[in-house]
Amino acid sequence: MISDTLFTELSSVLEGRFTRSKSDLDQHGQSETWFPLTPPEAVAYPETTEEVAALMKLCHAHDIPVTGFGAGTSLEGQTLAIHGGIVVDFSRMNRVLRINDADMDVVVQPGVTREALNVELRTTGLMFPVDPGANASLGGMAMTRASGTTAVKYGTMRDNVIGLEVVLADGTIVRTGSRARKSAAGYDLTALMVGSEGTLGLITELTLRLHGQPEAVSAAVCAFDEMGPAVEAVIATIQIGLPMARIEFLDADSVNAVNLYSGSDFPLKPHLFVEFNGSEQAVSEQVDLFGEIVHDFGGSDFNWATKAEDRTALWTMRHHAYWACLALKKGAKAVVTDICVPISKLAQAVEETAEDIKASPLDGPILGHVGDGNFHAILLVDPNDEAEIKEAKRLAHLMAERALRLGGTITGEHGIGMGKKSLMIEEHGEAWAMMGAIKAALDPKNILNPGKIVP
Repeated sequence: MISDTLFTELSSVLEGRFTRSKSDLDQHGQSETWFPLTPPEAVAYPETTEEVAALMKLCHAHDIPVTGFGAGTSLEGQTLAIHGGIVVDFSRMNRVLRINDADMDVVVQPGVTREALNVELRTTGLMFPVDPGANASLGGMAMTRASGTTAVKYGTMRDNVIGLEVVLADGTIVRTGSRARKSAAGYDLTALMVGSEGTLGLITELTLRLHGQPEAVSAAVCAFDEMGPAVEAVIATIQIGLPMARIEFLDADSVNAVNLYSGSDFPLKPHLFVEFNGSEQAVSEQVDLFGEIVHDFGGSDFNWATKAEDRTALWTMRHHAYWACLALKKGAKAVVTDICVPISKLAQAVEETAEDIKASPLDGPILGHVGDGNFHAILLVDPNDEAEIKEAKRLAHLMAERALRLGGTITGEHGIGMGKKSLMIEEHGEAWAMMGAIKAALDPKNILNPGKIVP
């Protein structure tokens, strides 16, 4: 518990940006998915690394749990303060500190969102491509090792974070990585922090890799009569090395949801949403080759979106698919789960998952970033119906077991949080205990986001 004396001391460190307001607590106790309201005891709004360090020193001295918070868009309860304590909201640490055009990198504070960064980069000819759909904070994206629609070409946050400034549990400030494109100097601590979900430290600065804005971009949608051929077309595309910028799959239920939510009129069939970028000639060649693949697998003709505003509308519909699926059931929440499998096993994984959901009383549209073998099931539940939540968890567990059986992972991008913690031993075995040992070494008092990821 945070005593009145400690509250006063913490409030002084942050110059009044430390609150117990019920509205703030409730705002930071919510999840995007099915988890119940879990408010913290207080919320801190730091503006500098030094304030974060001072905050952590006090919390370390008094054994107060600390949970980091970006935009709150994570899906596995990562930002919920399940052991009470303080939530540290990084929304005020939202400055782009330095754009290094010549080296194609940028230094930012953790509260900068991906959309805000790309607005800053508009005149440079550069962009930050990682796109999880939501306008997430870059600190949160790093901590959950986010990816999204563009990962098939540009990689995940693991591939695009090259350096960090991190505050450890006892308030120590460390820097990991550098602006060099490679290094052989010791353990890769940047990679260790990326995906750690705030259990090892709090990110206060990121150095990110940038990419050139493409000369030409073309996006399209096409329909298939059955799910299997659509996924097989994806597999064939990846196996021949066609450089897709995005290749997304929506099953018929997802398409129906998108139609109802966005006012579109796609046929009620499985669809692929695709995008190509590069030079004019390269894009033209990619489009022609992909068209041949789609034709071979029985797909329809493309509906093209070559104008920027049309592409924006198309991808906005895709990014809003989660909310569209929620709207299918009044008052619904979702157990949103994802798995990632080797590309050769993708069709099997998707079809078996669809069969499980079909045999269940729950609705569960399937969609995903299938270009890298990653897909999601949005399992719709009444948040007050324990039987429905139990059934959704059963289906999610079946998906996870299937992924492991096929050589994959229990999550490609959502992370672990507390939602998938029980599955970690199945994927990692003794290596999970090793993760716990690393956590104990860096955070012996277990005050950083306790109850998440590790044993």
